[in-house]
Amino acid sequence: MAVHVSRSRVYSRNLFVNQYSGLRFGRICANYIKRQESTVSLPLSSGKKLAFQSGKYARFADGSAVASFGDTAVLVTAVSKAKSSPATFLPLTVDYRQKAAAAGRIPTNFLRRELGTSEKEILTSRMIDRSLRPLFPDGYFFETQIVCNLLSVDGINDPEVLSINAASAALAVSDIPWNGPVAAVRMGLIDNEVVVNPTRREMAHSQLNLVVSSSFPNLVVMLEASAENVYQQDFLKAIRMGVKECQNIIKAIETLRKDVGKPKREFTVLQSGSVELLSAVKLLSENRLRAILRDFNHDKISRDVAVATVRNDVIEKLRNSFPETDPVIISESFNKFFKDFFRQLILEEEMRCDGRKLTDIRNISCGVDLYRPLHGSAIFQRGQTQVVCTVAFDSPESALKSDPVSILMGGLKAKNFFLHYEFPPYATNETGRVGAGGNAGRRELGHGALAEKGLRPVVPSDYPFTIRLTSEVLESNGSSSMASVCGGSLALMDAGVPITQPAAGVAVGLVSRVNPETKQIEDYRILTDLLGIEDYLGDMDFKLAGTKKGITALQADFKLPGVPLKIIMESVVQASDAKSHILDIMAQTIKQPRTDKKDIWPISEKIQVEAHKRAKFVGMGGSNLKKLTTEAGVTITSIDDSTFSIFAPNQSAMDEAKEMIDQFLKEEKEPELEFGAIYKARVVEMKETGVLVTFYPKMVPALLHNSQLDVRKVAHPSALGLEVGQEISVKYFGRDPVSGRMRLSRKVLQSLASSAVKNLNGGTPSNS
Repeated sequence: MAVHVSRSRVYSRNLFVNQYSGLRFGRICANYIKRQESTVSLPLSSGKKLAFQSGKYARFADGSAVASFGDTAVLVTAVSKAKSSPATFLPLTVDYRQKAAAAGRIPTNFLRRELGTSEKEILTSRMIDRSLRPLFPDGYFFETQIVCNLLSVDGINDPEVLSINAASAALAVSDIPWNGPVAAVRMGLIDNEVVVNPTRREMAHSQLNLVVSSSFPNLVVMLEASAENVYQQDFLKAIRMGVKECQNIIKAIETLRKDVGKPKREFTVLQSGSVELLSAVKLLSENRLRAILRDFNHDKISRDVAVATVRNDVIEKLRNSFPETDPVIISESFNKFFKDFFRQLILEEEMRCDGRKLTDIRNISCGVDLYRPLHGSAIFQRGQTQVVCTVAFDSPESALKSDPVSILMGGLKAKNFFLHYEFPPYATNETGRVGAGGNAGRRELGHGALAEKGLRPVVPSDYPFTIRLTSEVLESNGSSSMASVCGGSLALMDAGVPITQPAAGVAVGLVSRVNPETKQIEDYRILTDLLGIEDYLGDMDFKLAGTKKGITALQADFKLPGVPLKIIMESVVQASDAKSHILDIMAQTIKQPRTDKKDIWPISEKIQVEAHKRAKFVGMGGSNLKKLTTEAGVTITSIDDSTFSIFAPNQSAMDEAKEMIDQFLKEEKEPELEFGAIYKARVVEMKETGVLVTFYPKMVPALLHNSQLDVRKVAHPSALGLEVGQEISVKYFGRDPVSGRMRLSRKVLQSLASSAVKNLNGGTPSNS
């Protein structure tokens, strides 16, 4: 790897330090006064160059870096408060915003400025968060914010993955405690060849969209993928290549850190309990917790209640025995012991708290066609996770359309299939806001997007309806997003959507033992079909969806600062086996899309309208189309110049619409005009471009253009003395095949000998 480094030293002149006080500002000013600039660049295997720069922009931030790839550049800043928060977790916030100015565009909304955060921005923020969070040290509970500021977007190279790398560089050069760096790449699969960091156009032809975040040495930190039923071996190959590519980027960020990085700040962690306190916790709770975790009759609620009872009792007793110890320390000591004891039982006995072995799947039950008015519906129950899915069809006009900036940054132009995921508080026996004003939370958006990725590859892209699939979680004890894939697949088949293959999803977890000195995993167990408590106390949430043939989606989050490739490979294989087993159970309920039509299903048909009848069909100002919508309840969509699509909510609405269309296009029997014949035409209107004439009563006026009025050049019909009501002779040359307009000429008659003139406006034929 060839790494190019350039640096210069920057000194500030006007820092009014004497106007401010406080250690934090003093530290900021000290860093600002003497701050180096450095640029590190490296060529990637794709032949493109990735560059990092630090020390030039946003120097008041604890850390900042600019990453550029092609003409796409992202500035990321990292700031962490000096005072710890009262929480016992890391309050990390990542804000990624798409900016129209970076793409050389103006926002298309009414105010012409960036407004609320979009779903795409939220999903990207979550992906960056999941790549960074595992590498913060244990006990670091200081509020931290990462802001991704797009400086320029070329519409070719990906700003999302670039933001992960820039965020990694910003944290690496900052004084914020962090065990990075990490690096990320996007992997594609084009013509059965794995491609590193494909362009936006290349991604349009890729069967795989995989983001790999990795740390040193060859450890996986985060995975996010959607795929077109990619084979397992191709998927694993892409992961391996992605991790290998990340190592070069990590070396470049390390070079930047060594060059301009600041020493990491010291921080205090929550004081741990004394040896005596930990021994007392173990003595008072071990046997009681063992009895709870080996009572396989417990469900989620009863187990949580039993553990909470032990916790409250132990804490109360220890508060009396250790009056000088902070109650928070006592509580955290119990939580730590419970977590370690829970994991120890799995590692040593290979038996889980609900009695299952490591690879066992909970009992599954399915059902479809729940309520008659629904286009499609299904219920999927796996253990104590219960999901109800419904399908609703609408016209193609209801497709979700993206703004130009989102399209330029790699988004879809329009989506005719989308999945909305809902997680009400009662699903976990809690209270809270329901609906939140119609705005889904970040978690709901993330889980819904993952389930949608799992199902989108099996839904035909040319389906004549827009499909909205809703997934409502009624009970949750782990892996509700993967249950949404299973329930959604059943509901789509119940709705008669011709999916290519049924899809299912499953989550697997990890419980490991790490050597405290080498920080390497010494022992581990992979758990199939995660419970909620196993997700909470475990090291990994590895969600995989797909069909019998291959993989359609994957999302992997880790609590460890990195997981070896060996565990990733085993997890993919174990999850794929479980997915196939779930598909076999689902097939017992419904094997393939329903072919017998429900009478409540909508209908879509195409009609051909002759070019010269389009005006009658559409009506003045689209009045006929509006009438069809308001009276018949149908939606008309123009496909091309002569083809229209009619969407009707049911057959009766379609029949009514067809009757109305017949009335619009109905005409009195008109004379058949003979090609090349000469007709008497009456002038009914004068225009700048010519005159409108009719051959017979109730005829739609046809234009006789100025160029066809006379052998001489005519600027206006009045120059020839023509008036409204006057009769003239014209020759008919049929209709234009594209526009359907009549082709008429008076000019050609001025050089012809007299011939029979047909008068269709009344009277007898005459010679002219």
